[in-house]
Amino acid sequence: METWQILVAAGIVAFILEIFTTGFIAGSAGIGFFFAAAGSYFGLSAPWQILLFALGMALTYFLIRPLVNRYGYREPVKTNRDALIGKTGKVTEEINPETHTGRVAIDGDDWKARPANNEIIPAGSNVEVVEIDSIILFVKPLK
Repeated sequence: METWQILVAAGIVAFILEIFTTGFIAGSAGIGFFFAAAGSYFGLSAPWQILLFALGMALTYFLIRPLVNRYGYREPVKTNRDALIGKTGKVTEEINPETHTGRVAIDGDDWKARPANNEIIPAGSNVEVVEIDSIILFVKPLK
């Protein structure tokens, strides 16, 4: 294999890696490899190929990457802890700030709960999660 073919293969591998990463860093490197491959194909020396790699990567990183990050990635999906904030649930055990008791069922899971504003919330009430501290949900009653 010639050098330019190896550089093209490295560029393809970089684009495959980009599928599994975010930020378009590997994609920028892939375009840099393609620039260096073009220099190698036309017979430029190694320092020129390195310069072309750096130029291709820099141009891509500073000109194309911001566009890819803005329009190419969707809003991240909230998961785990962040997904619970704003959800509603049903109180399964009275929430009492004085006795530190209370449980809430949300999506089939049972959580320890505390009131967000130090009020007693009776069992059977519907509540909304406003904050999370470790494994304890802070909730407010729904009207």
